[in-house]
Amino acid sequence: MQRITVTIDDDLLVAIDALCARKGYQSRSEALRDVIRAEFSREEAMAETLPGKSRGHGVLSYVYDHHTRALASRLTSNHHEHSDLSVATMHVHVDHDHCLEVSILKGPVQAMQHFADSVSSQRGVRHGHLHVMPVGVDDTHDHTHATGHSHGHHHHDD
Repeated sequence: MQRITVTIDDDLLVAIDALCARKGYQSRSEALRDVIRAEFSREEAMAETLPGKSRGHGVLSYVYDHHTRALASRLTSNHHEHSDLSVATMHVHVDHDHCLEVSILKGPVQAMQHFADSVSSQRGVRHGHLHVMPVGVDDTHDHTHATGHSHGHHHHDD
């Protein structure tokens, strides 16, 4: 096992300590290892989809400091550059300094992840998270009606 040094701001350290207390971790190291493992598991699950072919819906949520220089403009431009993925976006003023945005996305899983990464990595963006519900490669769905009649049909993208 390796020992590393990580610099964390005070607010995040308070949150880590609260997580440790809430979940019963014996140390910050145990908590951080679990958080990192969870992220790698999520990444692995995303990688198991067929690159560029798996489609789905996603919810991208993030909080940002609207005082960060030109951030709101960069975020808006980024959304316009990815308008093919966007279904709807809601904007909420959290407090004097922060805004919460929630975007409903639809399209290739890999493209949604790329878009989410490009938003979440912006300076001034906090708490960025993409929740993906993949629907797979084939959008034909077989189902049986109450009458016992079975057939497949397509769910079309609008």
